[in-house]
Amino acid sequence: MNYVSDKAIIGHNVKVGYFTVIEDNVEIGENTIIGHNVVIHEGTIIGSNVRVDDNAVIGKTPMRSVNSIFNDEDKLSPAAIKEGCLIGAGVVIYCGCEIGEKVLVADLATIRENVKIGNKTIIGRGVAVENFCTIGSNCKLETNAYLTAYSLVEDFVFIAPGVVTSNDNFAARSKERFNHFKGVTIKKGGRVGAQATILPGKVINEDGFAAAGSVVTRDIEEGKIAAGNPAKVLRDVPKDQLLKNQK
Repeated sequence: MNYVSDKAIIGHNVKVGYFTVIEDNVEIGENTIIGHNVVIHEGTIIGSNVRVDDNAVIGKTPMRSVNSIFNDEDKLSPAAIKEGCLIGAGVVIYCGCEIGEKVLVADLATIRENVKIGNKTIIGRGVAVENFCTIGSNCKLETNAYLTAYSLVEDFVFIAPGVVTSNDNFAARSKERFNHFKGVTIKKGGRVGAQATILPGKVINEDGFAAAGSVVTRDIEEGKIAAGNPAKVLRDVPKDQLLKNQK
């Protein structure tokens, strides 16, 4: 048995699985498939030709602990998922998210509030994207990567499995930290190897490459490969690997 609000707008040829909840003022475009046990919260907008798999939650309202660094915001806008997206099983997408066309969000990924994602980006299995992040188009964030709050990822960025980012140089000590929270920036064509760690505020410039297992404690220059702990420049990115030389 399902609950579908009579205030929801459901497009032509939409298929809805069992035990699904669709709240007030939800809009779902035509030819969309909603799986079993899905919850779509009030006001969420889902485009045409979207697939939402079992146990996904779309438009979730964030919780705030008494110790949260985030103040209570004004009411967040509903989640918006554009046409052609694939949303995997167990995915949680919070309200205030804007997801572009033909994005894949794989099973068990979480996308927090106030996040924007461009077109044709892949958010891999188990990836966590924290709040106030912007991710461009044609990016790939692979399994279990963690993108900290207040981060910027530009177009055509590759982030390998198990990458960790941070935004707090004070490691939760002293009130001074509240003035200095800053996520990471990965500019167009930047790449990060498996299990690398990027420290708060650091920038990987265009076509920069942080090698697998590296600890990025300073910015990586455009077109350079850095490796080690702390990461140091090894050499230039080969010309045939530069983004401008890809077909």
